[in-house]
Amino acid sequence: MPYPKLPDDDRIVVEAARDFARKRLAPHSLEWDATEHFPVDEMREAGSLGMAAIYTKEDVGGSGLRRIDGVRIFEELAKADPVTAAFLSIHNMCTWMVDTYGTTEQRKRWVPKMASMEHIASYCLTEPGAGSDAAALSTSARREGDEYVLRGSKQFISGGGVSDVYVVMARTGDAGPRGISTFVVEKGTPGLSFGPPEAKMGWHNQPTAQVIFDDVRVSADAMLGGPDGEGTGFSIAMNGLNGGRLNIAACSMGGAQAAYDKALVYATEREAFGKPLIAEPTISATLAEMATSLEASRLLLWRAAEALDADDPDKVELCAMAKRFVTESCFTVADQALQLHGGYGYLHETGIEKIVRDLRVNRILEGTNEIMRMVIGRAEAQRVTAGKGNR
Repeated sequence: MPYPKLPDDDRIVVEAARDFARKRLAPHSLEWDATEHFPVDEMREAGSLGMAAIYTKEDVGGSGLRRIDGVRIFEELAKADPVTAAFLSIHNMCTWMVDTYGTTEQRKRWVPKMASMEHIASYCLTEPGAGSDAAALSTSARREGDEYVLRGSKQFISGGGVSDVYVVMARTGDAGPRGISTFVVEKGTPGLSFGPPEAKMGWHNQPTAQVIFDDVRVSADAMLGGPDGEGTGFSIAMNGLNGGRLNIAACSMGGAQAAYDKALVYATEREAFGKPLIAEPTISATLAEMATSLEASRLLLWRAAEALDADDPDKVELCAMAKRFVTESCFTVADQALQLHGGYGYLHETGIEKIVRDLRVNRILEGTNEIMRMVIGRAEAQRVTAGKGNR
């Protein structure tokens, strides 16, 4: 289906992302996957075009765009390479967190270099013993004079060992979410080290590693929000994840759209039993299901992004809905595209199997889809309890 008609200003943003993705990402995606190459130069080029600080304020180098612009940009980037798009999504989340919750001095210190991607950023929340239950994290930050001393480790960190700055959630107080604060830790700080790169099913062109804090000393002004920021870290992390969930869903959207486009062309051109594959009713029915799933996914994704832009009371639930529905529906679309290609879909050179591998993790990260169901169910129960009735 044609991309929905947009106002001129919105269309220009989408076309800029599409042009960049087609020229700078798509031609290299399969090679990067095969060689596990992290495309830093290309991402910094994306940063120079404003795609590393999409919804960050302009006074510190951000683009000042909306969340709806962000999901459209990430869809276009992911059509070319879901992995690079996903890392840019994570980096944007970190940039937004520092911009939104940092003091004036912190924003001026870190955001301009993050906005240009001179400094690449990683988000450090998950731990070996605290995945979905993020409030149970145990990495500690103990105050000693004008410094905090960090101890512990973070698991499955995208960009671990390569990124220049790490946005870290650590415990400064008692157990539970109110005892967590957020710190910006720079690479090269004594005591900061990294585990070996993880061998993964997908996301081969994005390094993932454990981040280890062994008495890492940072100045007190490394805590986001300054003195008033202590105990706000869990809220910062969760608010960051609202947008992160939308962006990861957009990456699934773009990858699935690319897979569908390949499958549609293949089914039209490939002949079997004397006629094109698309003439077979079961094939055309499968393509119809795929096209419908893509359209429904995009509509829900845009709805959630607009809710986040508007600070809608239902924004958390809608972001969770979009993340769950889109990542699951679009993974199915990609898998169906592989099936329609037959044996050719299983070959690396077609690009379909890479998309399937890369989209699978999106149902896990930024909060597993099981957690998304819990968020949605809890919100719906609260709606009834509050007497709000239907949405």
